[in-house]
Amino acid sequence: MALRDQLRVMVVDDMSTSRGLITQALDTMGIRQVSYASDGPGALEALGNAPVHLVLSDYNMPGMDGLHLLHALRSDARTKGVGFILITGRADRDIIENGRRLGMNNFIKKPFAPQELKACIEAVVGRL
Repeated sequence: MALRDQLRVMVVDDMSTSRGLITQALDTMGIRQVSYASDGPGALEALGNAPVHLVLSDYNMPGMDGLHLLHALRSDARTKGVGFILITGRADRDIIENGRRLGMNNFIKKPFAPQELKACIEAVVGRL
């Protein structure tokens, strides 16, 4: 069985259009086990009930941004080992350095092509 058939991914983004584009790209890659959350607190609650291998999270979200979500994931024994990719329109050095310090596995800058997202994911989980 290929890795893409087993991989469980959660997409966290407050914009439904962005969630849809990411989900479409994942579907094109053959990744079918995808869950969604529209904000950080919702993601944490969902992950408590249904763990995943990889979280793809937007940076800019109201209430709890992507780095706060990453910190919460790394602070919880149940989720500290989950792969984490930050998706951002502002790949500022401070954001990326903070993400790396918090345990971010990779990041991708918006806008991105599906093949760029695939390469970003494969750098974290291995060949799909």
